Amino acid sequence: MSTTFAGNYPIEHRRGEIERLHAQAAALAPDTRVMLERIGIKSGWSCLDMGCGPRGITDLLSEHVGPGGRVVGLDKDEQFLTYARAHGAPNTEFRQGDAYATSLPDGSFDLVHSRFVASTSGKPELLLQEAVRVARPDGFVALQEPDVSTFSCYPPHPAWDRLMALMLDVFVGVGADIHLARHLYAMARKAGLADVHYRPVLIGIRSTDSMADHLPATVESLRGTLFDRKLVSEIELTHLLEQCRAHLRDPGTVTRSFMVAQVWGRKQS
Repeated sequence: MSTTFAGNYPIEHRRGEIERLHAQAAALAPDTRVMLERIGIKSGWSCLDMGCGPRGITDLLSEHVGPGGRVVGLDKDEQFLTYARAHGAPNTEFRQGDAYATSLPDGSFDLVHSRFVASTSGKPELLLQEAVRVARPDGFVALQEPDVSTFSCYPPHPAWDRLMALMLDVFVGVGADIHLARHLYAMARKAGLADVHYRPVLIGIRSTDSMADHLPATVESLRGTLFDRKLVSEIELTHLLEQCRAHLRDPGTVTRSFMVAQVWGRKQS
């Protein structure tokens, strides 16, 4: 496959970005384990995590495949990969590369996984096509993607609403589809995967949970794009982040996460 598309991921490096991604991974880990168990991942498998960032699900894959298995984490970002290599398991290797054009051989992996890449970087069909290519015949392709329409806090707060609107403006502006969860099942079937499964996941978040700061932290990681597009001033953004965080720290505030659709299927021989 020949392509020059490498994604339009708008989230930038900042102090705290790795911590944000770790908190997200930890919150989603229990449901990711359920998905891997339902796939039936076995000891000795070879697995690829496309767009793994500083960890992705490489730790969970490593546990499942065991010492005789192999896990590859692929990401464009060398800073993330440096961190991942320093903390990864012995049966895991991390490679710099483009998830849309991995340059990996056809049919290399028993399981190919990607989370929050197709939705935030654009052109999900292209990413899925590459995932199917590198999966072995009868191997599995699994994706986890969001629908942010469920992402809300209670009691509601105007600072939350404004930050949500800013986040949506940025992702829409780069061609992302942060409602991709709605279409993911149909997309997997259209790509030719067999026995496609669909499992929606919602997480309840309290003020003391690590994911409580997820919206403000995500908006902070979009700061450069927000200012470049003149969507908000630095003074207003500072106030919004302070107000939203104060509300989310209130013991009486809870958050309902964005819905995550787990979709997986088998590559036909």
